[in-house]
Amino acid sequence: MLPFKKYLSIVLFLFLFSCQSEMGEEDYNTQETVTNVSPLTTYLQRVAMVKTVQDNVIDRSSYCTIKFPYTVTVNNTNIAINTAADYQKVLDNINANTNDDDVVKIDFPVTMVYYNYIEKNIPDEADFNTLIDYWNMHPDLLSKINGLNINYPITINSYNRANQMASSESIISDQAFFNYIKNLSDTEYISLKYPISIADYNYQTKSITNNLDFENAIKYAIDNCPENNIVTLDFVNTITKGSWKIPYFFSGSEKTSSYSGYSFVFKNDYSVVATKGSTTETGQWESKLQNGVRELKLTFSSELLSKLNDNWKLFEFNNSQIRLRDVSNSTNYLYFEKQ
Repeated sequence: MLPFKKYLSIVLFLFLFSCQSEMGEEDYNTQETVTNVSPLTTYLQRVAMVKTVQDNVIDRSSYCTIKFPYTVTVNNTNIAINTAADYQKVLDNINANTNDDDVVKIDFPVTMVYYNYIEKNIPDEADFNTLIDYWNMHPDLLSKINGLNINYPITINSYNRANQMASSESIISDQAFFNYIKNLSDTEYISLKYPISIADYNYQTKSITNNLDFENAIKYAIDNCPENNIVTLDFVNTITKGSWKIPYFFSGSEKTSSYSGYSFVFKNDYSVVATKGSTTETGQWESKLQNGVRELKLTFSSELLSKLNDNWKLFEFNNSQIRLRDVSNSTNYLYFEKQ
């Protein structure tokens, strides 16, 4: 007979996640249960990041923002920045006259807030320029996903297989949600309690009822919110530059390790060369727009690489990362990362 505490933990887990079979690794990988590396988890953490683009006219960076209150000088006019509404005063001053320099000068010291809620005191302009130069060296960081606001509180159920403990936690803010995901261990599995109310970038309220709903809402925000589309890139031009590796592959379960060490080069003749050590295989790739959605079709012949064969739908990409998914039956994912 199981000890009472272990028995109680199992009962709580079954209650939280509605599992029907004996507790094994496969039970945790249900459609509505995610881990710290699951795509939905990483997307939700980016939704919960600090909003940083609204003051780009002042700090020139989408990875940090200046904490209120502070003062700037534009064209010899002092402007107090106490709320987000004051950014418009800066823009109005810049647009008022075409014959001035429009240089925004910050009155130091100020406190910078990074996208991950870390704060740092910046004493002078030299330190500020060093910070901005640093962020400019990392243009392909996956930044905050704007245009989707979660209406809190929300409830998260969790189970830790390391100590067989189940729990439930109420999340009341973006910062709390960001830190909750940041602190998830490799042995924790979480499930969001639905429905969850969100507001899109048009401030339209929508009820989210499952993980795929949430992921599709995030995809819509990435594609349609102007704050997420500051830089325009060409997909074919991007994928045919350099070589790529697979940092994440999920097809029924995570299979990333099977492709460790592989390098993929997508050529302009629509061949794709996969190399691992002395082994090389050439497959084919094709990309097209289908009903407004970018698709990437892969065709390999070997047993291992043919598992990548699919008509993948593009979720998002930049110069160093490509994220694809397929939702035709269950949801599968294929990520490429520049080597």
